[in-house]
Amino acid sequence: MAKLYFRYGAMNSGKSTGLLQAAFNYEERGQRVLLAKPATDTKGDTQIVSRLGVSREVDFVITPDERIREAFDRASERTSAGEHGPVACLLIDEAQFLLPDQVEQLLELAVDGGVPVLAYGIRTDFQTRAFPGSARLLELAHSLEELKTICRCGRKAMFNGRKVDDRFVFDGDQVAIDGEDVTYESLCASCYFDEKRKSELPSLW
Repeated sequence: MAKLYFRYGAMNSGKSTGLLQAAFNYEERGQRVLLAKPATDTKGDTQIVSRLGVSREVDFVITPDERIREAFDRASERTSAGEHGPVACLLIDEAQFLLPDQVEQLLELAVDGGVPVLAYGIRTDFQTRAFPGSARLLELAHSLEELKTICRCGRKAMFNGRKVDDRFVFDGDQVAIDGEDVTYESLCASCYFDEKRKSELPSLW
């Protein structure tokens, strides 16, 4: 029986890099893979982009109303040079943006369709609350693997601090893709709460 895997970690823990490496490993052995990501992740448009500078076009983008099995079947039917044969694995980046019922569809694809699914994402948002997709993955995945990274203090990073204009913020929408106005920093619990306390101090200006 194929399995659903959830590989999670804080920002900058190498999730996209790990996904692209997994795809390379499959293809190096002559096996075909499909790559996908939720439409919510607008960074790189239709590409998976690693912070190391490596990128790759996805085979399909998952919209909120998308039935994953149908999108998978459509993508698997498209063939080009070197892409013939059954799909050996489906790899999904930014899986926290999936809807809970889409995670259930991933489990069905693995169990009933016999296709291993490797989902990569983060567990919690900048307020330490679980993304709905991540929560369902933690409940359903056959295998959970934490991808570790370190905080600026050297401890293990657990949380994702959001910065606007280089200042940490702790209020706002759950989803804000990092870019010119919004950035993120991986923090340990101690540094996260230190920054939160600083943000609550009255301004001296």
